[in-house]
Amino acid sequence: MTDQLSAKDWLDLGLKVLAESGFTALKADPLAKAMGVSRGSFYWHFADIGAFHAAILKHWREVAAEQIIANVEAAAGNDNPLQLLLRQAFGGRLSLENAVRSWAAHDSLARRAVQAIDRRRLSYLERLLRASGLAPRVARARAQILYWAFLGFALSDKPLPRARLQAVLDELLQIASR
Repeated sequence: MTDQLSAKDWLDLGLKVLAESGFTALKADPLAKAMGVSRGSFYWHFADIGAFHAAILKHWREVAAEQIIANVEAAAGNDNPLQLLLRQAFGGRLSLENAVRSWAAHDSLARRAVQAIDRRRLSYLERLLRASGLAPRVARARAQILYWAFLGFALSDKPLPRARLQAVLDELLQIASR
């Protein structure tokens, strides 16, 4: 690698390391070695490891919520937005979801980031359900149930074969739409 790395290069590597090795691996020296550069490159972009951790959590929100929502919104005219959302959420980087939630159990900054993304995801899910014609109270309850299903699936760490996952997603869609 060159010494011309961007902050995003570091953040992308940080998410990969976080998903593979957990939050304790998010340190300047091992990350710099993985990139083939000196620690100076890391500190060029981040004042300290705390600033890097804050940036990682912000980047996680972008990847794990905002990009998914933007993809659903962009494709919503062609397909059922709830179906698209479920497919993306349940097919996403679940090891990263687990790693951030594990981090949140030990760190208040990560805990606040998880709480914020949970609120964002639930709000968006509720909005989709309301747009499908559900009453606000019903949409809120079903959004919570669907979100708990996602969290349970993510934390189970047991991938399903594609056909079985599709059957589960079809059932969740049925539950949400009734």
